[in-house]
Amino acid sequence: MTWEEDFLKYLQSLDKKKPVIVCGDFNVAHKEIDLANPKGNIGNAGFTIEERDAFTRLLDGGFTDVYRYLYKDKADAYTWWSYMGKAREKNIGWRIDYFLVSNRFIDNVKDMKIDSDVFGSDHCPIELEVK
Repeated sequence: MTWEEDFLKYLQSLDKKKPVIVCGDFNVAHKEIDLANPKGNIGNAGFTIEERDAFTRLLDGGFTDVYRYLYKDKADAYTWWSYMGKAREKNIGWRIDYFLVSNRFIDNVKDMKIDSDVFGSDHCPIELEVK
């Protein structure tokens, strides 16, 4: 998993110049709260120990998961749902889309929203509001 190390080093190099905001589909549900069925998905792609540990190293490397920072215990907040089994209708999803910010920038964050009511994809948009 060297690409994760390279990605972290790249973000840290950018952070030396100015604070970083990175957004995207990281294809990993970091914590059990970030997916509807954690016990049944342990070891599955997107919820392996290795992927989750790599995401932890990214956060430990100087970055903050904005949504979890603002909404530490908010469950049932997902950004991706399978097209199968009416997963979105039942809200059986995963939070795999993130805004990460440099730790030194977190005080500039006003809010983050998951727009789960916006359709058109198996993902929904996420928004970051800064001061």
